[in-house]
Amino acid sequence: MATTGFYCHHKTPVGILLLAGDGNTLWRIAFADPATGQAQTLADCGLTAQAGTWTKNPQAFDRVMSELDEYFAGTRQQFDLELLPAGTAFQQKVWQTLQTIPYGQTRSYLDVATAMGQPRAARAVGMANNRNPLPIVIPCHRVIGKNGQLVGFGGGLAVKRQLLQLEAASPGKR
Repeated sequence: MATTGFYCHHKTPVGILLLAGDGNTLWRIAFADPATGQAQTLADCGLTAQAGTWTKNPQAFDRVMSELDEYFAGTRQQFDLELLPAGTAFQQKVWQTLQTIPYGQTRSYLDVATAMGQPRAARAVGMANNRNPLPIVIPCHRVIGKNGQLVGFGGGLAVKRQLLQLEAASPGKR
């Protein structure tokens, strides 16, 4: 990663998001603490060791914030951002597969594992989903339990439900 990182907080309908990156690529989105509603800090997310120097710079995230605002307004179904999520090769493969889940649809962990050609890896898919550093943009909220239940989400199940409801109600949905 770069020696300089930028960050800012962005208020959204699902709470205050921490955004972190290098000005060209987005490295991290973190939800506010589901229990307290408090915005995450760089240290809360383990980011203080990821770049040599961190500078608060909302302008570095103008495009990210604009696309997030469009998403929450129901006018954006797909993000067009440069992403650099840190993870293992397996996690990267899971996150790429998550990005193929159509807006407004859900898949089970088994569905994702099968789409990757690894149907026995559903639990590992769940762990990779849990470590997704770019929720919303890499839509881990679209993954549910095989019985249709909402399970596990870093922003809390209420936020997951809110995101799925937003996508179900968006005007441009096909």
